[in-house]
Amino acid sequence: MLTQRNSPGRAGRTAFFVAPYFAPTTTRFIRAAAGLPGVRLGLITRDPVERLPRDVAPLVAGHVQVRDDALDPQQIADAVRSMSGRLGRPARVFGAMEELQVPLAEVREGLGIRGMGVEAAKNFRDKSRMKDALRKAGVPCAGHRLVGSMNEALEFAREVGFPLVAKPPAGAAARNTFRVEDGFALRDCMRAVPPSPARPTLLEEFVVGDEHSFDSVCVAGEPVWHSLTHYTPGPLEVLNNPWIQWTVLLPREVDHPRYDDIRGVAWAALRALGMDTGLSHMEWFRRRDGSLAVSEVAARPPGAQFTTLISYAHDVDFYRAWARLMIHDAFQPPPRRYAAGIAFLRGQGRGRVKRIHGLARAQADLGPLVVEVSLPRQGSLPASSYEGEGYVVLRHPETAVVAQALERLVSLVQVELG
Repeated sequence: MLTQRNSPGRAGRTAFFVAPYFAPTTTRFIRAAAGLPGVRLGLITRDPVERLPRDVAPLVAGHVQVRDDALDPQQIADAVRSMSGRLGRPARVFGAMEELQVPLAEVREGLGIRGMGVEAAKNFRDKSRMKDALRKAGVPCAGHRLVGSMNEALEFAREVGFPLVAKPPAGAAARNTFRVEDGFALRDCMRAVPPSPARPTLLEEFVVGDEHSFDSVCVAGEPVWHSLTHYTPGPLEVLNNPWIQWTVLLPREVDHPRYDDIRGVAWAALRALGMDTGLSHMEWFRRRDGSLAVSEVAARPPGAQFTTLISYAHDVDFYRAWARLMIHDAFQPPPRRYAAGIAFLRGQGRGRVKRIHGLARAQADLGPLVVEVSLPRQGSLPASSYEGEGYVVLRHPETAVVAQALERLVSLVQVELG
């Protein structure tokens, strides 16, 4: 279904944004892209345009509703051709979702549209291929093997020892990722989702250390900006313990010499994977001996409200900055004005959200630091994602103040289920 809406004149630049559905974060990206001056934005999605917020729908110039699969490159390409007849040939076709990156690359190559190509997209999407490319380039990363049978899994376990991490080769946001403690757990894991040569499982060495992320912007292959975060605790522990309230801290001192090593490793990794122009999200560890290990890299904006955090740390709309980067290949590095952090509120017990404890005390102690809040709704079911039932964003010019406030916040505020 093609919908034509009021749009600016033919001057300017046409771009098509692909999104299977209008999740809240996706809507923020759409709002930012459609609101850029001189941009005529078309949407390709499974959702009807009426599901967009009232302030966003009028900004969209055109809309094609894909009836079957918005991740299918053929259906995306057909939608691009259909909407091009009304809006003009797009200068860019892009999207923010991890699972879209290879299909989008296939569409761009097939239609001769600029942007990341298929080989680079596969380097970022296929985690085993990624690790092979990183290791070949001398980038430190966890030991790994793509296993197609129980015997291959047991052989890898004998070589590197337990614990291990099991994940799908093309996973996203730590979904379907498990810590495997011993041989019994490994056998159970392999039996639950039996690997095969056609559908292998990726096993990795379990890296012990502090987990971080490294978000960066490259323009024409050159790094122009980066951001760092600290996780407490790491995402895998969070996934395996749904009651844990976790935090992410963006330190203000992003250019401190103590991060020189990860900067060098990150730029080498992005060169090895083929990053040209775009925003990337890297997960990495600092082992207890101080050495580094890259976990994985994604060629898309970070999830878990990180784009919101980056916006607050720099006093800019980073959703808009990413849209401008993707549509115009332009990025103005913003100064880091604040440290910022987020605490994810997750329910304790079972059932629906019953009540929230500690809000009044948290408001009294930390209120001046709070810049955004999404509180759990009483009576709602627990969230299925690691972001939990709600979150609180804090910021302050001093990193130590934000770090202490995050620790205080998760000790004070508890979400009771029942």
